Amino acid sequence: MICFPGSSKADSFLDKPISNGCRGTRIGVLGGIGPESTAEFYSKLINELQKRGLVKSNEDYPQIIVNSIPAPELIYDDINEEELVSYIEGLKELDKFGVDFIVIICNTIHLYYDLLQKNIKTRIIDLRKEMNKFLMKNKIQSVFILGTPNTIKKGLYRFAKIKSYEPNIRELSILTESIFNFNRGFERERQIKAVKEICNKYLKKGAQTIILGCTEFAVMLGNEDFPNINSIDILVNSTIEYMGKTK
Repeated sequence: MICFPGSSKADSFLDKPISNGCRGTRIGVLGGIGPESTAEFYSKLINELQKRGLVKSNEDYPQIIVNSIPAPELIYDDINEEELVSYIEGLKELDKFGVDFIVIICNTIHLYYDLLQKNIKTRIIDLRKEMNKFLMKNKIQSVFILGTPNTIKKGLYRFAKIKSYEPNIRELSILTESIFNFNRGFERERQIKAVKEICNKYLKKGAQTIILGCTEFAVMLGNEDFPNINSIDILVNSTIEYMGKTK
């Protein structure tokens, strides 16, 4: 769910109807990065299709092919080519299924969008572009960006005309540890508390909302009662928009 700036109530922004339905669409999902965020994406997508009235029977659902890969977690400062191999191979496997488009349930990997797209024929949804579209549409002027070190340092969600607050070195270390521990199910409440403390600091500094720029943070904090933009919701909305374009 998206919590809009200035509101403490979670409201869905996924409300634009698709008139031509979703029957016959084949969606490729590269997931497992991590598995829980992939499951959350799938569940939210199904719920949203139902909410919009796009399915009248089970036959109306799109074909969804999920390739949940045991890929390296891209949570450290240095990412080498070897760590990207699993992602590229996973995309190639989906490419062979003849899907209409592919969704990648990971934020950091979108830093390598151009490289990934060159390796396959099927179009990949560009999460950076979709995030920018959402920020522009909702006239958001300042954000605090939660993400992995590379997501922050390489500016995945840094956009012109939008003031960005970003974690400092110490906070990045805390966030990296929180992602790793949350993904393996270790002291989850402690991880959530640590991340929320950092978020509240930057909301007090003037950030209108928080970009949950890592799918682990989207799972951790997506239902929390403070202004946030959930990257999984952005992907769900974009997926439904793309479904309309494949008809």
